[in-house]
Amino acid sequence: MSGCRVALLAGGKSGEREVSLASGEGARKALEEAGYDVAVLDPASKDDLKRLIDGPFDVAFLCLHGKYGEDGTVQGLLETIGLPYTGSGVWSSALAMDKAKSKQFYQMEGIPTPPSITLRKGESCDAKALVADLGSHCVVKPATEGSALGVRIVEGEDEIEQALDEVFKIDNEVLVERYIKGKELTVAVIGDEELEVLPIIEIVAKNDFYDYESKYAPGGSQHICPAPLSAETTSYIQDLAVRAHRVLSCSGVSRSDFILEDDGSCWILETNTIPGMTETSLLPDAARAAGISFPELCAKLVRYALER
Repeated sequence: MSGCRVALLAGGKSGEREVSLASGEGARKALEEAGYDVAVLDPASKDDLKRLIDGPFDVAFLCLHGKYGEDGTVQGLLETIGLPYTGSGVWSSALAMDKAKSKQFYQMEGIPTPPSITLRKGESCDAKALVADLGSHCVVKPATEGSALGVRIVEGEDEIEQALDEVFKIDNEVLVERYIKGKELTVAVIGDEELEVLPIIEIVAKNDFYDYESKYAPGGSQHICPAPLSAETTSYIQDLAVRAHRVLSCSGVSRSDFILEDDGSCWILETNTIPGMTETSLLPDAARAAGISFPELCAKLVRYALER
C-alpha cells in the first residue's frame, strides 16, 4: 500500500453525479486511512482526464454511478491507457447497466426475475396489452439508469401511459415490469476467482419502495443486516447473488437487489457493478457485518484490481 498511487474517479456527467461525489469522498477517506496516496479526479473535467492519462497512477478506484461511468464508458478509456481499475470490465459493466439485457442473462442462468416487457422510444405502445400480459400493477423504469432514477410504481392503464411518457424523457428504452410485493433485499459479492458473499441486508424504506429519496435522504431507509431470514432462505438468496455475479461476468464487486415474497419466492431486480461507497452505503454496511472495515474493503477492491 505504501506509495501506491490511486486515481479515485468520482463525479462524472450522469444524473447520479452528486451521489458519485459523496461515494468518492467516503472512499477517499477510507483509502487514505488504509495508507494509499489518493488523487480525486472528476471525468467531467477535461483537465482531470488529462491528469488521469498522464499519470503516473498505479490503479483507478471507480466511484462513478450511472451513465458515462458505470456503463463501461470509463472502463474502456482505462483499458486503452493500460491503467488497472476496480470493478467489472467494459462488457460486464455495460451489460449490468442495461436492465433489459441483464434480465435475459438471469433467465438463461435460471435466476427468477419479474416478467417484463421492454419498450423503445418511437414504438407504438398498447397499455391494455401491457396490463393483459403483466397485470394492472406495474413498475415502469428506465432501462439504463441507476439509483432508482425515474422508477414509478403504477396501477392501471392511465397511470402506465403517463409513466411511460415521463420515463421516456429520461431514457430511450423503458422496462415495464410486473409489480411484486415483498421484502427488499440486497446481497454484495466481492472477489474474482474466489468469491465471498456478504451478509444479506433487508432494506426498510420510508416510501413505497427503495426510491432515490429512500436511498440518499437522511432517515430515508433502515438497513437490517444480517436480514432476519432462515438459514435455508439466506443460503438460497446468497447463491442467487453469486450466480448473477458470474453470469454477468462481474469482477471485484457486485451488489444484486431482490424482492422476497411472503411465500418464499425470490426475484432478482438488478445487479450493480459500482455500489455506493459512502460511510452508510449498503456495501460498506454488509462488509462491516462480515467483520471487514471500510478501509479494509477498499483495500480489497484495490488488490483485486492489481491482481487481475
